[in-house]
Amino acid sequence: MARNVLLSPSILSADFARLGEEVRALDEQGADWIHADVMDGHFVPNISFGPAVIAAIRPYTKKVMDVHLMVAPVDAYLEAFAKAGSDIITVHAEAGPHLDRSLQAIRNLGKKAGVSLNPGTPESVIEYVLDRLDLILVMSVNPGFGGQSYIHAMTEKIARVKKMIGARPILIEVDGGVTADNAGEITAAGADVLVAGSAVFKGGTPEHYGKNMQAIRAAVR
Repeated sequence: MARNVLLSPSILSADFARLGEEVRALDEQGADWIHADVMDGHFVPNISFGPAVIAAIRPYTKKVMDVHLMVAPVDAYLEAFAKAGSDIITVHAEAGPHLDRSLQAIRNLGKKAGVSLNPGTPESVIEYVLDRLDLILVMSVNPGFGGQSYIHAMTEKIARVKKMIGARPILIEVDGGVTADNAGEITAAGADVLVAGSAVFKGGTPEHYGKNMQAIRAAVR
C-alpha cells in the first residue's frame, strides 16, 4: 500500500452464534482492528449487543478493539465499554448534550476517543473538539443496518475532514458500503481506516475473509 491504510472488519456481519471464533478468524486472516457496532434500537433502528459481548470476545484477539457506539444518551455507558476491553470508543456527535464532556470522559478512562458523523451531519460540529480526538468516523451510509450501498457524496466530505484536521494526529475512519470497488476512491480522499462488514464476511469461511481483505488492500495500492 502506498499509505498505511488499516482494515477494521465489522463483526455486525459475523455469525453471532460463533462470535469468538469469528473474531479469532479475522485476527488470523490479517485484520488490523476489530470493529464493533453497538446499536441501541433508539438512536438507530436496530439492536446489536452491549458491553458484555465486548468483554466476551476480548480474549479472542489482541488487535485494537474499535467500538462504535450508536447509543443515545451515551455518557452513562462509556465506563462499561471501557472496562469491557474497548481500545477506541467512538460516539456520535448527536449522542449527548455535551460532546466535549463525552470525549474528555473517554480519555479520562484511558481510551482513545472518536466522533462519528452521520451522512447528514456537517463536519463543522467537530471544529471545536478536534484537539480531544484520536479518530473521526465518517459514516458513508445511514447507521442502523449492514449491507447498504456507499453514499458517494461522502467522498467529498472525507476530503473536507482531512483538510480540517491539518497536521493533527487524527485518523479518519470510513464505515458503510466499503468494498474493493470503492476503497481506492475512499482512501484517495483521505481515509486511514476502512470498516467493512458484508464485503469481508461474504463467503462465510476464514479463507474467504482473508481473500476479501486482500482484495480491499489491493484496491488501495
